[in-house]
Amino acid sequence: MKVTLLGTGSPLPSATCAGPSTLVQAGGQNILVDAGRAVVMRLAGAMCPPPLVSAVLLTHLHSDHICDLNDVVTTRWVASPAATPLDIWGPVGTRAMVEGMIAMLAADVSYRLDHHDDLRAGIGMAVNVVEVEPGDSFHIGEVSVSVHRTDHRPVAPTIGFRIEAGGKSAALAGDTIPCPELDDLCRGADLYVQTVVREDLVRTFAPLVPIGERFLDILDYHSTVQQAAQTASRAGVGTLVLTHYVPAIQPGGEDEWRVLAAEHFSGPIVVGPDLTSVEA
Repeated sequence: MKVTLLGTGSPLPSATCAGPSTLVQAGGQNILVDAGRAVVMRLAGAMCPPPLVSAVLLTHLHSDHICDLNDVVTTRWVASPAATPLDIWGPVGTRAMVEGMIAMLAADVSYRLDHHDDLRAGIGMAVNVVEVEPGDSFHIGEVSVSVHRTDHRPVAPTIGFRIEAGGKSAALAGDTIPCPELDDLCRGADLYVQTVVREDLVRTFAPLVPIGERFLDILDYHSTVQQAAQTASRAGVGTLVLTHYVPAIQPGGEDEWRVLAAEHFSGPIVVGPDLTSVEA
């Protein structure tokens, strides 16, 4: 099982960090978790272009986690010799979001059908949307996926996914604060991927930016680096993988984040730029 951090950024634009997205490769499947800004570019960098994506899992519908889903869907269609439907699993509300996205792309779809005979002969830009809730489980090929509640209120519903194949497991929590359901999601996982914020830096920078009060608001519904490490320790995970850095890590600053996590978790801690990968 291989996990690649395609995008380690956040809603804040960054010259170096793409938006939140993670690639899990296991059991012969390429599973994309969330589809943030520039995800298709990072898929190319991971040598897994959209035609090779098996399925998309969405943790929630915040814009930074879904804003380039349309690029995944369109590129997968136009770059595939023989298009197949793309399966998208997400929380309640995903179907309406995808229907709106497809409506937004209607003009582009018509242009491509008018221009390419082979696209007209195919199945079209097809997606299958399945809305899931905590407690659900499903398979992508031989890979098993279970759905777990997370706590990102007032955003709701939000979910995390536990992906298992070949005796290995990865817990992908998305945006959440610590909660009992998060511990259950992560318990004994080989890899635990958690979005994190640096509370000390957020409080330092907030008075210096025009949206300071809004910036401070992110602290009450994201895990801090320390909280992610505490969750990893409680749940007995193998490796903690940090992502969705707020604020963005400056080049060479990874060790500072790793040290903060290591105060609470004694296992391996992965902190790195876009396209950092780890195997279990």
